[in-house]
Amino acid sequence: DGIVFVFSSVEAVQPQSEANWRWADKFGVPRIAFVNKMDRVGADFFKVYEDIIEKLGAKPVPIQVPIGKEESFEGVVDLFEMKAYIWRGDELGAKYDVTDEIPEDVRPVAEEWREKMIEAIVETDEELMEKYLEGEEISVEELKKALRKATINRELVPMLCGSAFKNKGVQPLLDAVIDFLPSPVDMPPVKGVNPNTGEEEERKPSDDEPFCALAFKVMADPYAGQLTYFRVYS
Repeated sequence: DGIVFVFSSVEAVQPQSEANWRWADKFGVPRIAFVNKMDRVGADFFKVYEDIIEKLGAKPVPIQVPIGKEESFEGVVDLFEMKAYIWRGDELGAKYDVTDEIPEDVRPVAEEWREKMIEAIVETDEELMEKYLEGEEISVEELKKALRKATINRELVPMLCGSAFKNKGVQPLLDAVIDFLPSPVDMPPVKGVNPNTGEEEERKPSDDEPFCALAFKVMADPYAGQLTYFRVYS
């Protein structure tokens, strides 16, 4: 299980976000932060970054920086690859360009935050920390692997941005869900009570385990009849 927390680039962390964040902490759910509405008046990606630290006590790690803001928002810089994602035209995000040509006014910001990103990631991995201190080059694959592990362990929170209404930044967000949030096999076994024996049992996320699921919602549909929604664990 994983969560994509969506924050407004204008209002930043709101009370409901704080409540939901505490629930995620309680149940140990890894998460990604997405700063939405970057095209609105008053948008401030880095204000949200500071708010997450101050109000949620988390350690966000921007893996993108925005290109422009408010009406001039047109894309993001991927800090792993140092490539610019530019959305153009009125196709609602259907088309975008990926280029090495980062705008000159954005490049210094991207370089600064890339270094901060690398430092935050290597602090969670002893081997990468040794390579970093010895001046060795760390590959993008190594950084992403370490960030995935730190995200699953809830040490770091990858942070992205965009405008969901205009479908800008959504594609990299979906890639980040795959890259950093856990698959079922990344999570520890679940524990539950066997209704037949009354004893606690453990189920690993495997096809070889007996069937185990949690029914979390039951509803009556006028056409299909009674429907039960359940989450499969094994």
